[in-house]
Amino acid sequence: MEFPKFLLGDNTDYPTAIFVVHTEYPRFIINLENDEVEWLEDFSKEDEDELEAEAEGLIEQASVFYDREISRYEE
Repeated sequence: MEFPKFLLGDNTDYPTAIFVVHTEYPRFIINLENDEVEWLEDFSKEDEDELEAEAEGLIEQASVFYDREISRYEE
């Protein structure tokens, strides 16, 4: 099964949180309420260096995705 690159998620146990799930490598979940990121991968030291360079762009893409999705609900 193919998944979109990003998914929106919420949970009634966290009523003010909005989660964006990045489904491609490196997979992560970001809580847009506080920008906390949970990585769903195990990284070697070498991977961590590359990840730091890529992470900022991926998190920005997640925020753009969220803004786009919310604008579609408002139409």
